[in-house]
Amino acid sequence: MSVRIKSSAISRGGDTNSIVEHNGRAAKRCLERAGIRPDQVGLLINAGIFRDSNTVEPAVSALIQKAAGIGLEYAKDDPRTFSFDLMNGAIGVLNAVQVATSVLETGSAEHVLVVSGDTHPSLLRSVGDDRFPYATCGAALLLEHTDEPTGFGRVHTVAGEGTPAIEAYVDVTTMGNTGRGAMTVEREPGFEDRLLEVAVDAARRALAESDHASLDEIALIASTPSPEFPKKLAAALGIDESSVRTPDLRDGDPHTAALTAAYDQAIADDTLAAHRQLLFVAAGAGPSAAAALYRLPVFAGAPA
Repeated sequence: MSVRIKSSAISRGGDTNSIVEHNGRAAKRCLERAGIRPDQVGLLINAGIFRDSNTVEPAVSALIQKAAGIGLEYAKDDPRTFSFDLMNGAIGVLNAVQVATSVLETGSAEHVLVVSGDTHPSLLRSVGDDRFPYATCGAALLLEHTDEPTGFGRVHTVAGEGTPAIEAYVDVTTMGNTGRGAMTVEREPGFEDRLLEVAVDAARRALAESDHASLDEIALIASTPSPEFPKKLAAALGIDESSVRTPDLRDGDPHTAALTAAYDQAIADDTLAAHRQLLFVAAGAGPSAAAALYRLPVFAGAPA
């Protein structure tokens, strides 16, 4: 048994910069595309980091769950949906896949919904844009178990050495009563090279389980700490640049939403037909990285 993607969706722009609202909208679209009712979602995992007004409590997953209209019935026999935040920077979505796999294997949930995405805590994109590199984007990925030879393989994780390559914090000493709308993000010189090093390591571990697929048959979906990062990663792995799939980067790095947004864009553009597998790779903060292969279903006319 493995875990596969049932559907995906993103939400960005429009009338709000609230990541709760965007993730709620992405979740609704995701369920609609899959033809899944809200009560069929047994678990919702939020992998986002930067949230509205630097909210700490309650868990942002609960706010997103409410915005998505999932599990809001309280009668005795109504189905329940559990939700929680899983925060590990850009690799959080792949960590959520690990958790979802364990849950779905037990049969305790029919579907797991993974939401991700970030926003400036002020909810004003005009505030600190030159120092805050992350775009406002909500993303949702609906996962289900399958007995077919498709879906995610093992998620490989790598932890780098030394100090964090990227740090984000609220400096309460200097921010005073503006702390709920401010965030300091520091990226050390050469941070991208350090992230690339651990990303290559994790990706190679995943590729070792590629089921003898050639690199030409693998599409790369990677995090985007810089616009050039996925292409640099592809070059280091020997994957052709034409096989790189990226999200919309016009507003900056989608950060925790990058993998889902890139996958969703590739599905919308129908650019995966020539590939047997996807290689999901994310790197951030720690520095740390995670990678997993995803075996695509074989359709008529698609490579076997």
